[in-house]
Amino acid sequence: MGGPDKSKAKKRGLRRLFTWKKLLGTFFVLCLLVMGALYVVYLMVPVPTANAEATMQSNIYKYSNGKVLARTGRINREIVGLDRIPAQVQKAFVAAENKTFYKDNGVDIKGTTRAAWSTVTGKGKQGGSTITQQYVKNFYLSQDQTATRKLKEMVIAIKVDRQSTKSEILAGYMNTSYYGRSAYGIQAAARSYYGVDATRLTTAQGAYLASLLQAPNQYDWTSASSTGRKLVEERWNYVLDNMVGEGWLSPSERAGMKFPVPQKPRPLPGMEGQTGYIVEAANQELMRQGVSEEDIKAGGWTITLSIDEKRQKALVKAVDRQLEAKLDRKGDKKDATVQAGATSVDPRTGDVVALYGGVGATEHWTSNATRRDYQPASTFKPIVLASALDNRSVTQDGREIALGTVYDGTSKRPVVGSDIPFAPENEDNRSYGPVTVQRGTNSSINSVFAQMIVDVGAGRTKETALALGMKDGADFGATPAMSLGTMGASTMDMAGVYATLDNHGKKVTPTLVKAAAHRDRTLSPAKGIGGQVISRKAADTVTKAMTGVVQNGSGFRAAGDYEAAGKTGTSENNRSAWFVGYTPELVTAVGLFGEDAKGNQVTLTNTINQGRANGGRTPAQIWGDYTERALNGGSDASFDLETEGAGDIGPDPTPTGSTEPTEKPTEEPTEEPTTRSPDPTPPPTSTATTPAEPTRDPATTPPEPTTAPPVTDEPSPPPSIEPPDPGASEDTDGPRR
Repeated sequence: MGGPDKSKAKKRGLRRLFTWKKLLGTFFVLCLLVMGALYVVYLMVPVPTANAEATMQSNIYKYSNGKVLARTGRINREIVGLDRIPAQVQKAFVAAENKTFYKDNGVDIKGTTRAAWSTVTGKGKQGGSTITQQYVKNFYLSQDQTATRKLKEMVIAIKVDRQSTKSEILAGYMNTSYYGRSAYGIQAAARSYYGVDATRLTTAQGAYLASLLQAPNQYDWTSASSTGRKLVEERWNYVLDNMVGEGWLSPSERAGMKFPVPQKPRPLPGMEGQTGYIVEAANQELMRQGVSEEDIKAGGWTITLSIDEKRQKALVKAVDRQLEAKLDRKGDKKDATVQAGATSVDPRTGDVVALYGGVGATEHWTSNATRRDYQPASTFKPIVLASALDNRSVTQDGREIALGTVYDGTSKRPVVGSDIPFAPENEDNRSYGPVTVQRGTNSSINSVFAQMIVDVGAGRTKETALALGMKDGADFGATPAMSLGTMGASTMDMAGVYATLDNHGKKVTPTLVKAAAHRDRTLSPAKGIGGQVISRKAADTVTKAMTGVVQNGSGFRAAGDYEAAGKTGTSENNRSAWFVGYTPELVTAVGLFGEDAKGNQVTLTNTINQGRANGGRTPAQIWGDYTERALNGGSDASFDLETEGAGDIGPDPTPTGSTEPTEKPTEEPTEEPTTRSPDPTPPPTSTATTPAEPTRDPATTPPEPTTAPPVTDEPSPPPSIEPPDPGASEDTDGPRR
């Protein structure tokens, strides 16, 4: 009897303890506690700064025609604004991931709770995040799938949704997402999968890229299995159908769409070959413009270069044909020491249109185009002449220096009027006797320019050199030896100097960066053209003088179907060999440098050819090969020169003594040109109407011209014949004294 009564009493006690009112009250209390806890969490969890990888971008370097040359940086990403993404492509991403994006508050409680529960209970990782949550995960948090990270994601998403516009969130999501193929962000994905900028994506292409985000590697059409292709096509159709359902795409347009098969993946442009040299030169120019190295490394720059793709390829091919094809770098230690560098500039703009830094930036990182540790040698001589003309300098006996002015070309002739003794030897110790400045330029006669720089003043000459574009340095001493180019200079420096001469004396500064834009700023490019630094008459007269070098002098191998001016140069001990020249449209400096495996300077002798590696040989041949192709086979353009009053160029005076070289030239003709004149011989004394005066000091006053027959030993060899002109040495920088 007692048992049942006790059972009923117990049940009544439980009902009194768990009444529906108490349960409901407890539920509300728990809800309040949870809400309070969430509020506390909301207050305590701040919106963090972006994670490092989210803001990393690559720098994009483009040719002048807009084609991508290279991408740099660990993350292949270029952040673009939503205004550069077609509206239909934006809608495709919303349709794929979060149709309620424009209406929700940044979170999907139901989906996130389901995903979190699955993670906690070990049932696997699931999605369920809104676009805002995925953006928060990409931009602020890690990719870890933990309950704690999910909670942070929700809280931050709510805050971000309140602080940012939907457009900002969508742009951030599209720019931070990973699309496969090492592509981060919509811009990199558009280029990788369809070879276009994001601005040119079609709706169908955008729907495919949106579909990729669910499984980037599995859904890459070109590498996917048959199952993967089926799944991504289903996903693509799902996205488009959602767009129709939301009224973002018309049924008729949807019906006409075909699956946009992406292109095969291509490797990202690397730093191999000339690319690394060009990128490094561009970065150095950006830094000179005030962009920090850290800013460049952070990425996000789109840099349009002045490099002309066609001319760049022509320059590389010219070096390959005229140099690399003749060397055995792996089997011959001497051949391996030959380094080539070149810079080509448009004299009308200052644009660097082509650059050659060496065999390859991943093999020889030091750029032979921009290095300044080798002497420019006799390519400096036109600067001496330019300074003489610009300053209206006179010789020791008061004659104004012009192309027809006569100097003593005797080898080892001591200069007169200098506190510093200097008696340079001409190449092969050849003595020329009295010669005009034009002849001295054609044959690169050291003794002529050694005396000329004394007449002008070494200090004045240095001022002219710096004004024209050479760079000052510890090795740039204002001495008579400077006339032979004893300072350091790069091919880019010399291209700028000669471009200034080509531009009639208006300063030309070689510039590589045409435009540089970042997401938050644009850099104004450096100016390539400046003011007048020497008179037009002086610049044009130097150009006139150097046309003789190509037509009748040591640079004859550079001649072609174009007007050209230029100068050869070979440094002391044959460590560098140069040809720097120009047409009315193009200026190019080419240099060869001897460098051993340890980076030490070594001689070029007996490398590319037997004997000296003169500037008139391989450098001039590279120059001519490149220039011909860069000008599409030739050019009708002519130099517009104003040289009136620069002095007539008469015949060289008849020497009063022997002009035979004390040693025979080292390079004998390999074939006798049919048009070649016989070597001159000193005329009989009776034919000279003005014999040498016995009181004249030949060391201080060059002999006056005579009326003897003109010297005719400077013919221009036919293009098909390559023997050097007997009166125009390949290059005449002899040993220093």
